[in-house]
Amino acid sequence: MNWKKLQNGSDIRGVALEGIEGENVNLTEEVIMTIGKSFVCWLRKTMGVENPTIAVGMDCRLSGNAIKGAFIKGAAEAGANVVDCGLASTPAMFMTTISDTVKATASVMVTASHLPFNRNGLKFFTPKGGLDSKDIAAILEIAENGEYAYDGAKGNATVMDFMSVYSRHIADYIREGVKADDYDHPLKGMHIIVDAGNGNGGFFEKILRSLGANTEGSQFLEPDGHFPNHIPNPENAEAMASVCNAVEITNADLGVIFDTDVDRSAIIGRKGEPINRNSLIALISAVILEEHPGSTIVTDSVTSDGLAEYISSKGGKHHRFRRGYKNVINEGIRLNENGEECWLAIETSGHAALRENHFLDDGAYLAAKLIVHAAKMNREGKQVHEIIASLKQPKESKEIRIKLTDPDFKAYGSKVLEDMKAKAEEMSGWTIVQPNYEGLRVSCTNADEDGWWLLRMSLHDPVMPLNIESNVEGGVEAIERKLKAMGLL
Repeated sequence: MNWKKLQNGSDIRGVALEGIEGENVNLTEEVIMTIGKSFVCWLRKTMGVENPTIAVGMDCRLSGNAIKGAFIKGAAEAGANVVDCGLASTPAMFMTTISDTVKATASVMVTASHLPFNRNGLKFFTPKGGLDSKDIAAILEIAENGEYAYDGAKGNATVMDFMSVYSRHIADYIREGVKADDYDHPLKGMHIIVDAGNGNGGFFEKILRSLGANTEGSQFLEPDGHFPNHIPNPENAEAMASVCNAVEITNADLGVIFDTDVDRSAIIGRKGEPINRNSLIALISAVILEEHPGSTIVTDSVTSDGLAEYISSKGGKHHRFRRGYKNVINEGIRLNENGEECWLAIETSGHAALRENHFLDDGAYLAAKLIVHAAKMNREGKQVHEIIASLKQPKESKEIRIKLTDPDFKAYGSKVLEDMKAKAEEMSGWTIVQPNYEGLRVSCTNADEDGWWLLRMSLHDPVMPLNIESNVEGGVEAIERKLKAMGLL
């Protein structure tokens, strides 16, 4: 068994079901039971708790029940007391570790986010937040070495509906934030559509309805692991087109779309305008900077120059960091620990972590915060998309994924970056962007280009993503042409 292959950054991911040619199942019942035992062993080592309480939830994937059951069995055999939370969201599972209702030592979410139906995985939390990649490596090493053996008393398993507790938490946050005359129905008069993509986000529509919102036109609320309508992913073009169309034809005030396990979301404006990626970062940054003037906003590496200008115009400081939601979150936490005030760490994928919310990337909390702001604007006859009217959007953008075939692809990729840096430095009108924390970012100031490009290594795969943006028509092609002449493409 290749245990290391199961690691995907700060998660465990693998194939749980047959059905796709060439993809063999590696998340078997035995493997998941071993991971459950290994996690309990890791908790004993790192937290000193002999019989930890572990809360376990899952998304609606077809393999979810089997994997959840195997994990619970393994963890209980290793002496843990397990709380089965059933269908849940990833952020809710973190909340079990700090909620007085459960006070779990740790929690686990069975999910593979938006990946194909045959995949599944595990995300792990303690009260300090999500585990880092080094922690996942340690758990898998325990599994590989068989260190999880335990001869003490078995733990027990109980069942709890924690999503009702979490839903009350979100509903109370909206009530307190809006402070409407009708306290129990602060969203009365607003029309908000929810698209759950048949993932686990349907509970959010119930929250909005209970708060007085008209949710007519909401779609794909029922969990279905086949994902029959569209992939539950705010970055997916088909998914965004579907919810944008729903908002437009119903003339709703706002739309919200979630990924499968609800740790990511995006917003749709009054006329069906998608507010995701740079626009979403700009919108939540504006809200945060109104509350915390001068805050640093941490983003991933592929954000646009227009976003940096927008954040600066709102009095904030843009700190463009690395790809990977845990990288972004950890950087936000690090800045605060070092005395630099940071209230928002957000990736273009929709992972948004707010300091006020334990730096937890929670799609429902993000949506709730923006809905609070939208409700206040609605009283004045205004719409949220007006906040980002001054955001400079690129005319063109493109991502090219360059596959690397060299067996030592990391060393090869590093050499490519060195060579391209040397060549870019010789190119007229091109400037190496500093500071830069990932790959090579180059600003292109020639009139026919007016943009930038970023070349970096993928976090996990033998691929070098190349992102190009331009503020002029034909600019991406002009930049791409030069890169080809330099031997990159």
